[in-house]
Amino acid sequence: MKTLLIVDAQLDFMPGGGLPVEHGDQIVSHINLIQPQYDLVLATQDWHPQHHMSFASNHDGYTPFQEKEIDGYQQILWPEHCIQGSIGAEFHPNMRTNCIEAIFRKGTNPNIDSYSAFYDNHHKKSTGLAGYLKDKGCETLEICGLAGDICVYFTIKDALKEDFQVRVLEKATKALDQDKFSQQKEELKAEGVVFV
Repeated sequence: MKTLLIVDAQLDFMPGGGLPVEHGDQIVSHINLIQPQYDLVLATQDWHPQHHMSFASNHDGYTPFQEKEIDGYQQILWPEHCIQGSIGAEFHPNMRTNCIEAIFRKGTNPNIDSYSAFYDNHHKKSTGLAGYLKDKGCETLEICGLAGDICVYFTIKDALKEDFQVRVLEKATKALDQDKFSQQKEELKAEGVVFV
């Protein structure tokens, strides 16, 4: 079964959003073009409560992109983004959604950040995505979306742990930090991930 997973193609990650990825909106036309080629199309949404621990605004004296130790883990503090029910949490309005069969929301626990589409950052809670894919008979997952170096990267890492073959669609993926993503690509290629 040819399966596509679209990661966080939400307004807050687009130019003008709360946590913008440079040229993030350029992926939308590519995503629209390729969706009909797949038997199964899935999407994720960052879906944070207002008081999420990853927001710098919820920590006195901290600004976005600083790090803080929380419950024994180093946490990057982010600008507010993808708050449940907000405009910024919506998919880009030009993105086709009629092909999407299911949406997996992440980051809903106010006390734990969640980058991967499969698990929170501490691997305490599953989104149910792995089981869903296995029930559908999926063996290879084609992944695209935002941001390449964060949520896409951690989704790929967990997909590999769940024994899926992974292909990354580069034209439909953009990174917050392109240099970091270039390094990650070499690491992922060594683990068998194919970039197309």
